[in-house]
Amino acid sequence: MITDEKLIRTKDLLVPAEKKISLKDYSTKYKGKELNKKEAEMLLEMSRKGLAEIQDELYAHNRYSVLIIFQAMDAAGKDGAVKHIMSGFNPLGVKVYSFKAPNSHELDHDYFWRHEIALPARGEIAIHNRSHYENVLVTKVHPEFVLNENIPGVETIKDVNKDFWKMRYKQIRRFEKNLSDNGTIILKFFLHVSRKEQKKRFLERIDDPTKNWKFSLSDLKERAFWDDYQEAYGEALSATSTKYAPWFIIPADDKWYSRLAIASIIHRQFERLKLSYPIVSEAQKAELQRAKLKLMSEEDSNGKNGKKKKKGKARKAKKTKEPVLKEEKKRELEIVE
Repeated sequence: MITDEKLIRTKDLLVPAEKKISLKDYSTKYKGKELNKKEAEMLLEMSRKGLAEIQDELYAHNRYSVLIIFQAMDAAGKDGAVKHIMSGFNPLGVKVYSFKAPNSHELDHDYFWRHEIALPARGEIAIHNRSHYENVLVTKVHPEFVLNENIPGVETIKDVNKDFWKMRYKQIRRFEKNLSDNGTIILKFFLHVSRKEQKKRFLERIDDPTKNWKFSLSDLKERAFWDDYQEAYGEALSATSTKYAPWFIIPADDKWYSRLAIASIIHRQFERLKLSYPIVSEAQKAELQRAKLKLMSEEDSNGKNGKKKKKGKARKAKKTKEPVLKEEKKRELEIVE
C-alpha cells in the first residue's frame, strides 16, 4: 500500500532529467486529500518491516549498493527523516554520515574525496546527511569559500564564474554515472521547507530547552541568504537530476508526509531491482543435505554413547559389589566360630 501511486505521486516529486526547474513551482505542503497524519504514521510503521526485509535481500543478493542523499535548508527535518525511516533497517548494513564544513585535511583533497571514502559496499546502504552537493550550494552562495580549495587556475572570486559552475555540475554527473555503472543505486532527496515554517521551527528550538542545542546563530545568518539558496538549489537540481541519479523534491512543511514520501520512493526503487536470495544449485543442495546428515548423526551418536557408558558403569559396579559382600560375610562367620 505504501507504493500506491494514488497516495504518493512520485512523478510530481521527481525532478525531470535535463529540465530547468524553479523551486517556486513546487509546494512545501501536502495538498492531497487521500492521507492524514494518523494514516501516514500507520503506513510508515508498516513500511519499516518491508524495508527491513528488502534490505536483507539486498545484502544476500550482493550486486548493488545504495546511496541515499539528503539536502535541505536548516530545520527542514533531515535528521528526523533519517531517524524515523531508517529505524527499521539492520544497523549492521546501514551507515549514516553527516557532513559539515570541510577541515584543513579534507580541503587538501578534491571535494569528492571525503564523500568517496564514505560510499557503501555491495549489499550495504549509506545515507549522506548533506553531501558533495554542498560544493555547488554553500559555495555558490559564498563563492569565497572556493578559494580555500586551492584549485589551480582559481585565484580570485572572479574565476568562480558561470563556466566554473557548469564544469562542477559536469563533474558531479560524471562522478554519479561512474557509481551507477558499477552497481550503486543513487537516490537524492531535497526536503523543501517554506521560509515561514523554518521560522516557526527556529523559534521552537529557542523556546524549548531540550532543543536549544539544535539552534545556532549561524543558522540565522544563513537564513538571510534565503533567496540565494533557493536559486542555487534550483540550478543544482536542474543540472544534476538524471535517470541514473534522480532528485526528488519532498514537501517538508508536514513532517508526517515527507517521511512517508521518502520511504515510499525508497521502497519502489528497491522493488525495481527485483532482488532475490541467491539460487542454490542442485550440487549445493546435495552438499547441504550431506552436512545436515553429518550434524544429525554426530548429535545422535554422542547422546547414545553417553547413555551406554553410564549403564555399563552401573552394571560393572553391581558385579564387583556382590563378591566383596560375600567375602566380608565369610570373615564374620570365621570370627564368631
